[in-house]
Amino acid sequence: MIAFGGNALLRAGQKGTYKEQMANVESACSGLVPLIKDGYHIVIGHGNGPQVGNELLRQEAGNKVYGLPVMPMDYCGAETQGGIAYLLETGLHRALESAGMDRPVVSVVTRVVVSAEDPAFRNPTKPVGPYYPQAPQDGATYREDPGGRGWRKVVASPKPLEVSNIGIVEKLAREGNIVITVGGGGIPVLADGTGVEAVIDKDLASALAAVKMKASEFHIFTDVPYVCINFHKPGEKALETMTVAEARQYLEEGQFTEGSMAPKVRAALFFMENGGDACNISKTRIIP
Repeated sequence: MIAFGGNALLRAGQKGTYKEQMANVESACSGLVPLIKDGYHIVIGHGNGPQVGNELLRQEAGNKVYGLPVMPMDYCGAETQGGIAYLLETGLHRALESAGMDRPVVSVVTRVVVSAEDPAFRNPTKPVGPYYPQAPQDGATYREDPGGRGWRKVVASPKPLEVSNIGIVEKLAREGNIVITVGGGGIPVLADGTGVEAVIDKDLASALAAVKMKASEFHIFTDVPYVCINFHKPGEKALETMTVAEARQYLEEGQFTEGSMAPKVRAALFFMENGGDACNISKTRIIP
């Protein structure tokens, strides 16, 4: 199981044009060719933070200029899942073709079940969409940005419980297909299929998918080469390996930033503690 970050597809300082994202995707996909040559069956998850942010901005502009309806977060998640999956399918096709390989690539638009009782719904913290000079009175929850950029909508980030159709994803992968799934952490739904205003952590959703498929390895691709302790501080140290016990200790010490490396380490621990053999966060190897 491989998890691409949203920033692997749309990098800092870029506008998010088709050409920019396609170039980023081709670069990321070329890095998978050695794994495919080694005979790995591969399933890919991906983030969608920058893309869904842009989608919300487009909806805001469309609503103001043309009166188009603003769609809920679950719908925006589905839209970006499909769009990013198309880019990944194209990038993989080109990377494989350049390597003289032919492997089918298939995308599965994936719903992920969360609980309505999840505490995250009582305290939404995940910022999404544009900044406003004042908090709109539209029934949503807004928080003021600490950097003074204005007010921004926040939604819940509940724990993923079930990945819909994961059995089909596993079957496709074990038959030799490269499968793209749980995009953006999956479309957040309740057990009855009702979509909710939420964003699921894509690394934890990918880890859950990996556990359900009994994957042997889980790789999280990030924009830094190694997991570090004392990051950007005196005594900074890049970690080539990290045991499960060390990862737990570093989390307790607050070595990893929330919203950045901490969720990735938690996802790695979830995988390792639920039957996984090994996990990489970039080049850092997590071992038992």
